[in-house]
Formats: sequence, C-alpha cells, structure tokens
Amino acid sequence: MSNAIRIHSFPLSGHAHRAVLFASLAGIKHDVIDVDLAGGEHKSEAFLALNPAGQVPVLEDGDAVVCDSNAILVYLARKYAPSYLPTDPVLEAEVQKFLTLAAGEIAFGPAAARLITVFNAPLDVEFTHATAAKVLGKLDAHLEGRDWLVGAAPSIADVAIYSYTAHAPEGGVSLEPYTNVRRLLANIEALDGFVPMPRTAVGLQAA
Repeated sequence: MSNAIRIHSFPLSGHAHRAVLFASLAGIKHDVIDVDLAGGEHKSEAFLALNPAGQVPVLEDGDAVVCDSNAILVYLARKYAPSYLPTDPVLEAEVQKFLTLAAGEIAFGPAAARLITVFNAPLDVEFTHATAAKVLGKLDAHLEGRDWLVGAAPSIADVAIYSYTAHAPEGGVSLEPYTNVRRLLANIEALDGFVPMPRTAVGLQAA
C-alpha cells in the first residue's frame, strides 16, 4: 500500500489543481484520487465523512484530513516544503494576503467567469469580468519589477493564484493586457515539477 498522501481531486477544478500542483512542485509523494462530481461521488457517505462540505480538494495524510485548497497549501508547506512559506512575519503576512486574494477576488472574478462558460453556472458575466479586470490589474501592478509575488523565491502565494489566473481565457477574460501576470505564470510553468491543469474545449479556443 502506498505511503503517499492522497489528494481527492477533480481534473477541471482550479482549487483541486493548486493542491496537486504544489505537491508536485515541492516533490511531495502523493496519489491523486479523482472524484466523480458528475456522478455525485462528492455527495456520497464515504466522501462526506472526509469533507462534510462535499467539495474537492481533500488531503489525507495518515490520520490528518485537511479540506480547503489554501489550508492544504499551508499544511503541506509547513510539514514538507517550508521554503514555500516564509517565516519572516512581514513576508508571511504578504503570503496570507495573496491567499485571501485567491479565495476572494480571483474566485469571484476569473474563476467565476470560467464557471459560466465551462459549467454553465448562473452567474453575472459583467460582474465576474469587472472583478477579474480589477484583480488582474492589481496583480500586474504588484508584479512590476518582481519575479514572484512575495520575496525573491516562489511561495504558496504564487501557487494559490496560478490555476484560475492561467485559465482566465476559458472564462472570456484575456490576459493580453497583463504582461507581468503572464510573466509570473511563465515563471511558475518553468519550475521543476510543474503539472498543468487540463484545458477545456472552451479554453483551447480562447487560449
């Protein structure tokens, strides 16, 4: 039996992808367990025992069960890859700021716009695009003269914002105006261990 951690995932979920991506970048031995969302597996008794919210990703590491993608990043960094989470209080606070951004404006902007086009979610297109433009502009300005979001090395901040930002075109959100954001995405994609999230047919047309 494998001693690797288990990440319950769904291939087209950016939240799940950020957990899988970080485990891969950090060289953490892991098994990816795909959850059949279309078939309702996330509402099964077995899955709800792991995460009562019925959402991916879920991390199992021995007896530890961690839900929420950003919480998983913090857990994995603290336990297995401390270089990805600075201990300096100012830098650690900066990382936290971008985790909040990933759970807030990125989730309600580019991620939500993608939900509309890829999954037919009944959301407000205008709002998602306006939110996406705001957050991408904010990121682009912050990245002026920087290779990474926090400090001089990659951190879980970069991982947290990657998946939905890279796949923003699937939601009809162009990355063309954001030179610094595109440079950050390229920097992440050049790291050893990088694994892409599959692009949908919509994404292939928009890319």
